Amino acid sequence: MNNNQATLQKLGQMKLYGMARAFTNTMEAGTKSQFTADELISHLVDAEWDDRYNRKLMRLLKGARFRYKASFDEIDFTLNRDLDKNQLLRLSNCQWIESHQDSIVTGPTGAGKSFIASALGHQACMYGFKVLYYPSSKLFAHLKLSRADGSYLKELTKILKMDVIILDDFGLEPLDVQSRLTLLEILEDRHGRRSSIFVSQLPVANWHEVIGDPTIADAICDRIIHNAHRIELKGDSVRKVYSNN
Repeated sequence: MNNNQATLQKLGQMKLYGMARAFTNTMEAGTKSQFTADELISHLVDAEWDDRYNRKLMRLLKGARFRYKASFDEIDFTLNRDLDKNQLLRLSNCQWIESHQDSIVTGPTGAGKSFIASALGHQACMYGFKVLYYPSSKLFAHLKLSRADGSYLKELTKILKMDVIILDDFGLEPLDVQSRLTLLEILEDRHGRRSSIFVSQLPVANWHEVIGDPTIADAICDRIIHNAHRIELKGDSVRKVYSNN
């Protein structure tokens, strides 16, 4: 075994896969002599960093289970729906997640709310944050089942560990007693510690009615609304606009 093969074997055993690929490519291309020792080391380290970043990003994106494969680059700011590009760009640095703030995306059916929320989640993954997307009705149904099988606390812990949760279609149907108490418990755990994105067809002013119990509605809204970034969309359905083009 020559020195290069031994080096590659050691890199593999140390799980330095990006570095191993870059080293192999350098040897095969015959460009090793074009690098100084310092440049070669820098090149290999950069390759390893990129490889680890990309593998982590793929894990985060897969684990998030987004409704749409959306990114900031794919958001159409030319549509007439009152989408503030400057606001979205300010959110793109994910400082709001660092500060444990929330975001609310509201608007009519087809306005692109879920796409924008997914793009915000995708951006969070790119910054290394753990994200989880839930349709609200499925989340509450899942947590009801978890109460029955004894895994409820485990599921709440899983949700708490997420840097960002996306609750889509919030308020699509009124919350029953158990669902509103569950939501309050989730928010109590996450408030000031993690971030959430709420996506809803309903204006925020109508949330009390959907949540139900006035006291619990006050407690829930108090934890969501007052310090949240608000994205309020208007206009025709995006699907309708694109289908006419």
